[in-house]
Amino acid sequence: MRFKNEKPEAVLFDMDGSLVDSMWMWNKIDTEFLEARGLKYTPEFQQEIEGLSYLETIRYFKKKFNPEESEEELADILNNMAMDKYESEVTWKPGAKEFLECCREHNIPCGIATSNSRELVEACDRNLNLKKWVKSIRTADEVKKSKPFPDIYLRVAEDLNVDPAKCIVFEDVLPGIQAGKNAGMKVYAVQDEYSKDAEQEKREAADGFITDYRELLTD
Repeated sequence: MRFKNEKPEAVLFDMDGSLVDSMWMWNKIDTEFLEARGLKYTPEFQQEIEGLSYLETIRYFKKKFNPEESEEELADILNNMAMDKYESEVTWKPGAKEFLECCREHNIPCGIATSNSRELVEACDRNLNLKKWVKSIRTADEVKKSKPFPDIYLRVAEDLNVDPAKCIVFEDVLPGIQAGKNAGMKVYAVQDEYSKDAEQEKREAADGFITDYRELLTD
């Protein structure tokens, strides 16, 4: 395994778009969700919710559009729309599983810091067996402030008992990259079709950029 400066003592991942290929699904769900209520999905809407936790996204939607459903009902609707896809259609990002295996061989603990809901993390785990590879999974609703604040990454580092400065983070969107940097960690930006328009900004904000985790594996 090779990194720019030194081997990390822990590796932390965002989940959606960073460790697993799932952002395609959320664009589809958000579009269907809005259109069912006579609203149009726009890039601006996506930018406004980027980095928000699952519950913060629901609260934002309720405040902005004031649909007849309660926040709890909206959360249930989104969960139901996403559950099957997480359990059967979501796949690893290129090279992610090989990279996780390499971390295991080198006794480097891994963790996940996600803005998604615990229910959907569990659905993804049933599909890909995430818990086989990581020792800590935290969701943004478990900390006071969501990305770009560092809280969730600091919590995972604490779970793993590793100095944040010795951690490396993998993130696909700017708020997540900023969260890792704000936690004092080195951050690799991960290529994702969903965030391709912000690729240059991601490259500038992060310490490195990958399109495939195998780029970080030695021969």
